[in-house]
Amino acid sequence: MAYLMMIIAAIFVNNIVLSQFLGICPFLGVSKKIDTALGMGMAVTFVMTIATIVTYLLQHYVLDPMNLSYLQTISFILVIASLVQMVEIILKKVSPSLYQALGVFLPLITTNCAILGVAILVISKEYSLLESVVYAIATAIGFTLALVLFAGIREQLSLVSIPKGMKGIPIALIVAGLLAMAFMGFSGIA
Repeated sequence: MAYLMMIIAAIFVNNIVLSQFLGICPFLGVSKKIDTALGMGMAVTFVMTIATIVTYLLQHYVLDPMNLSYLQTISFILVIASLVQMVEIILKKVSPSLYQALGVFLPLITTNCAILGVAILVISKEYSLLESVVYAIATAIGFTLALVLFAGIREQLSLVSIPKGMKGIPIALIVAGLLAMAFMGFSGIA
């Protein structure tokens, strides 16, 4: 039951984009089409899960025992960047079609603060490895959900008449605010 509540909270109540405001750059930048938003969401899910596992192990088996916790942020950034590079190289060799599908999104993931944020959050919340992985996957699903919903709304907005001064980023920010307020309705669940 605790895992179910953690999943619901990570996806809806404490959505990484709409509640904690992490990952705003890809949220605004890659959310013009549903298919690109879904591709970015899948890539983030994969990298966030792997990065959470590796950074958890790094923190508990290297940084903490050697009293190097002050190097957490820089070492996590290096791990995430290395993982993205490694995933990119492996995908290019193993599955060129998947690499082509995700190729555009992989470099963007390196600078996605949501991945670093989740890696640091699981350490600060003192989750176990299993809890960390569940939280990372649920958070990535919440990120993907917000991204796809926002992309769908933006696709619909491109079909309607919007005043000239509101086109582009201004209307996108208003919609993002309304979407965040809608997700606040889930706050009583968990």
